Amino acid sequence: MKEKQRFVPFIYKLLMAVLVLVGMFILSMVLGAAEVSFKDVWLALTTNEMGDKLLMIREIRLPREIAAILVGAALAVSGAIMQGMTKNPLADPGLLGLTAGANAALAITMAFFPSVNYFGIIIVCFIGAAVGVIFVFGVSSIKKGGFTPLRIVLAGAAVSTFLNALAEGIAVYFKISKEVSMWTAGGMMGTSWKQLQIIAPFILVGIMAALFLSRQLTILSMSEEVAVGLGQKTTQVKVMLSIIIILLAGAAVALVGNMVFIGLMIPHMVRAIVGSDYRFIIPMSVILGAALMLLADTIGRTVHAPYETPVAAIVAIMGLPFFLFIVRKGGKAFS
Repeated sequence: MKEKQRFVPFIYKLLMAVLVLVGMFILSMVLGAAEVSFKDVWLALTTNEMGDKLLMIREIRLPREIAAILVGAALAVSGAIMQGMTKNPLADPGLLGLTAGANAALAITMAFFPSVNYFGIIIVCFIGAAVGVIFVFGVSSIKKGGFTPLRIVLAGAAVSTFLNALAEGIAVYFKISKEVSMWTAGGMMGTSWKQLQIIAPFILVGIMAALFLSRQLTILSMSEEVAVGLGQKTTQVKVMLSIIIILLAGAAVALVGNMVFIGLMIPHMVRAIVGSDYRFIIPMSVILGAALMLLADTIGRTVHAPYETPVAAIVAIMGLPFFLFIVRKGGKAFS
């Protein structure tokens, strides 16, 4: 009975979150430099009618907003997993070197293998994300005392700075600054249906795997001793969760470039709404992460139209005060 009482409220919360996401998606399709009405969006999505506005909606704006949904969901889920697995309230794919590692690997590939296809870029981003997180945990473990939240964040900042500088240095030396900066700025501009067809399966598989392991993650987030006592193979679970994080973060970077703070903010907000059970945190993070990214992209397209403000800058403006607030509260502001 107790489980049912907990489950029913979550359903209503989830439905409210879905309504927020749908509303944000509609607004993101209507608002922008080009004037578009609700009727135009409806016709573009439900009919085969032709026209400049309808074609723009189908081929430019729609894939862009779907990309925002996928990236927001991927970063939010990967951030939630990182926070639960490491018990570090400041964990975020962008803060702990994953996105910087993927970004550096992308720059190296563009410099030495300029003809690589999009699938190759995705694989390279996965490898770069893995290398980035290995560097962070390697640096933070040099000194005795364990992986404290502060030490991991400091190591993440140092490694991210180094990897971003490496990417920029390669870009300048090989004269590919324009190409690399389009990724590092972070944005969905130019996203095509072909890119989505390649990247979407990786993100969807990662999210489904995270949902499948959400119960194990909940136990692991409480205490490793409890997890072992309940018969959980903690090493195997951590390896699988790490693969999911790399998959989601690498795919997000391959699609829109370096993006920080989404994976930090959303899990804290979600825990304030649904509690500490990751069976609820993961699906809610998917929805609210997607909604927040849609909001950021819409602001980036409209605040200085017809010019675009980088989405990464919008997210950073939202995320930095949030980060400082969590640090001040010791990571328990929304727990």
